[in-house]
Amino acid sequence: MGELSYSAAWLSRWREEITETVGAMLSTFEKTHGFAPGLNEVRVADEDDRRAAREYAREFLRFAELLTFYESIGEVVLPDVGNGYFIHSARDVLRRLEEEGPVFIPMADDPLGMVIASDGGGFLFVADWGGVIHRSRTASLDEGEFDMVAEDLPQFLELIRRSVARFVETGEPGYL
Repeated sequence: MGELSYSAAWLSRWREEITETVGAMLSTFEKTHGFAPGLNEVRVADEDDRRAAREYAREFLRFAELLTFYESIGEVVLPDVGNGYFIHSARDVLRRLEEEGPVFIPMADDPLGMVIASDGGGFLFVADWGGVIHRSRTASLDEGEFDMVAEDLPQFLELIRRSVARFVETGEPGYL
């Protein structure tokens, strides 16, 4: 992934790599796990997603990398990879931000953020105003305890890609 700089083309390649890796997993999933898999996809942004991305572009907590993501990718739904990985749609991120307000991240350089992703165990991934990605230490934002997991969105996406590959290869969920 390193030869392309972060862009719509980078995201397209990222999506293709995850889709290919997940496809290999799904071909033997029921035999391996004893039940049918759910929907696992990195969904390309449609017109509704791009409209929500334009709304996101007016948000005071916006940052360019996430806008680029939402202009290309509608959402990521990978419930059968490890505990599950979910990058929420722009519409869902904005709705949560409107209903609950910004998330306070005490130790961050930019202490206000928004929930952009989660895993199947209830942990939440919050992007701060500067684009750093933090993971909640519990399945609740009430505790206000976070760990930085990525310096920026491309690094976070690369961690997801590696976690998907590791899970498919070894059955272990990876770093996240």
